[in-house]
Amino acid sequence: MRRSAAVILGAVMLLGVLAVPASAVPDPLATVDCLTQATGDVTGLIDPASPGVPTEVPGAACLAP
Repeated sequence: MRRSAAVILGAVMLLGVLAVPASAVPDPLATVDCLTQATGDVTGLIDPASPGVPTEVPGAACLAP
């Protein structure tokens, strides 16, 4: 019983290793459009309520697919 479970687990792990990883490709036109809109959002770089806390860099969200 243990031997068959080990063989099945090994086969499943081998299939997981051989599987093609998913890859997301961002749309270049949407990225450029998002970056051009993000450059106008320079006023959000400094938060008046907490100036010591760094904010998100404009355009960083555009790079995530």
